[in-house]
Amino acid sequence: MTHTTHEFDRFEDLRSALSDPALVPERPAAQDGPAGASVAWLRAEVARFSHGEPHRRRRALVEAELARLPPEVLRQAAGVAPAGEEARVGVVRTLAEALGMPQPPAIAEAVIVVAGVYFGGECAAADEAVARLVQWLAPPPADEAALESAANRIGLLVQACEATAALVETASERGGLPLPRVLRDLAPGRGLRRVAIRATRIADREIAAGDVVLLDLALAGRRHPVALTFGAPPRVCPGRAHALALADGLLQRPLTPFARLHHRTAPLLLPNAWDYASAAALAAEGFAAVGTTSLGVAAGAGLPDGAAATLKATLALARRLGEGRFLFTVDVEGGFSDDADEVAELARTLYEAGAAGINLEDGRADGTLAPMELHAAKIAAVKSAAPALFVNARTDTHWAARQEDETATRLAVYEQAGADGVFVPGLSDPDTIGELVSGLLVPLNILYTPTGPALTELAALGVRRVSLGSLLYRTALAAAVTTATAVRDGRPTDSRAPSYAEVQALADAREPAPMTS
Repeated sequence: MTHTTHEFDRFEDLRSALSDPALVPERPAAQDGPAGASVAWLRAEVARFSHGEPHRRRRALVEAELARLPPEVLRQAAGVAPAGEEARVGVVRTLAEALGMPQPPAIAEAVIVVAGVYFGGECAAADEAVARLVQWLAPPPADEAALESAANRIGLLVQACEATAALVETASERGGLPLPRVLRDLAPGRGLRRVAIRATRIADREIAAGDVVLLDLALAGRRHPVALTFGAPPRVCPGRAHALALADGLLQRPLTPFARLHHRTAPLLLPNAWDYASAAALAAEGFAAVGTTSLGVAAGAGLPDGAAATLKATLALARRLGEGRFLFTVDVEGGFSDDADEVAELARTLYEAGAAGINLEDGRADGTLAPMELHAAKIAAVKSAAPALFVNARTDTHWAARQEDETATRLAVYEQAGADGVFVPGLSDPDTIGELVSGLLVPLNILYTPTGPALTELAALGVRRVSLGSLLYRTALAAAVTTATAVRDGRPTDSRAPSYAEVQALADAREPAPMTS
């Protein structure tokens, strides 16, 4: 029977195809038994678990294997790789060591040989390498479960070797380019081949059972900013975060102390201050870093928030915070300008004042959103002017603008422009948060709300930073008014307020002022 081959290269069509359970990876012909361990046997074993209940079982095994291996551990291990080590060797050796496999250097050598033909071709040396890997990972006498586990682990190493090493090599060649941009341009595995196990429809095209579907990832990636590669949605790979951590470590891109706070097991809880005393008090309570709240700064100065009216007040606060002994990041609204060079100059000034990061938003005072290309240009200019400054790119698609359907696209564009993190205030739906996290390379920041997910739930979803926004400022205002009215009305006041001496001590803890001539 003759089957039709269908080719797709539009982003929307590829998302539909990748989400369609009727389209599965093409399954190679099975090979006999463990004695015949070879590249063809390995492909067949991995493909046997490509869909349905076997796929769910294999995915659960892979997820359990990776769950005991935090991505940050891989990043650190890869960061101390021997000088001059070839990228593919570094990827496989580091992963094999972290997973507790025997003879990691020998495993790396064998996996590289297998990877050379795994995605197409035959080679006697690769067959021998598969046999050695099976011997190491499932020593005889090995039952079917042990052989299945060995095949899955070899498949994991082979795919990590090819995709992650390609990302590392390309990023090295394009030094300084953000990883998300490299990932989009690289498109590891240019195309995907799927077979229909039952009739379906993609882009008004009828696809019969047995038809072949070819998906051009590279072309789709050039036409749309959201990457479909490297385990991004809708075919989310459980090892995506680990592969990216490996790449980051091998590229040996140092993280600043503030950036490292976004790569821990628990998300960074960032309280937002409105003056020096509130920031110092929060730091004294053990918070690793403090942000500023633009509402608090604006209201304290008698000015509107989000209207680019608080440039002087924001700079003055940043300079005062720079005298403290804590990490801080500054909310600069939209940068107080639509001129990217002016925003970059502001960022440089804030960095020189001691700021570890900035929050840069695309929302405007009239409730609309700035063009994403303009916001991306601001991000790129800031990273060029102050490379060590952590840029948290905020989109207001779930805030005043309510343009939720643009969220993923805007975040992808801001990532590729060089943002170190992205922020979506107003987003609280767990499913949407999880989907965004699975498609991002940089940390996702969510605004805490009392009616939204708890900190533990946000952590489980993969959120890496949780901001309190103006909550503390508004709570302090309420407390001040409540205390005043209690005194007026003869009711008891809250005795938990800090003493005069304790507040005075916050100012005394500042760094000594520099000597002037």
